[in-house]
Amino acid sequence: MRFAILADIHGNLEAFREVLKDAEKQRVERYVCLGDIVGYNANPKECLDIVREMKMFCVKGNHDEYCSGEGELEGFNPQAARAIEWTRERLSKEDREWLRKLRYKRLVTSFAIVHATLDVPERWGYVFDKLAAAASFTYQNTRVCFFGHTHVPVAFVRDGGVVRGGNYSKFHVEPHKKYFVNVGSVGQPRDGNPHAAYVVYDAREGSIELRRLPYDIPATQKKILDAGLPTRLAERLAAGR
Repeated sequence: MRFAILADIHGNLEAFREVLKDAEKQRVERYVCLGDIVGYNANPKECLDIVREMKMFCVKGNHDEYCSGEGELEGFNPQAARAIEWTRERLSKEDREWLRKLRYKRLVTSFAIVHATLDVPERWGYVFDKLAAAASFTYQNTRVCFFGHTHVPVAFVRDGGVVRGGNYSKFHVEPHKKYFVNVGSVGQPRDGNPHAAYVVYDAREGSIELRRLPYDIPATQKKILDAGLPTRLAERLAAGR
């Protein structure tokens, strides 16, 4: 079976639509979302509706948790707090309840998915290096686990007791190794490449391919500015940062 693995859509409808069109061309059979459907960009409701209508396998991201809650936003920078408050106002009670009920991690057929880390997923830790990846490998019971949260695509491999990591475009899963793979971000890439990112995972042949797609960034930026969201959220899309 061929899976489209998506993460960090963040309410970016233009990027999301381009990813879905490309996934259809890639003959994807099932869709998987690694969380952070909402937050930052100006179409949280529309993106959430698509995820729900397509019955995607899904786990909870930190912005899904923040935007579905009602707590005070102490400790957040003003831009993030403003985006969360704005998003909360645009989600229905049912939307927020659906987000609240999402699990932090889950199994999809033969592979695992999580937004942040496998060791303590509810703490929203970031995996940028081999040391952080090693902590998740300790809790990984499948050959492959996909994650998001950093918005930076990178693949970590554990071969015996050795963990390696690096950038990737396409590779094959090898027996007796474990893989902890970040699929990048659909709606707010942060690796210096502004193109939307997602992964096609062919479970039959064991291939993992990173896909990058241009989308209408000016349209997304205009929506952000028209909504009165922080200017920085619009500016960063063009830089991929």
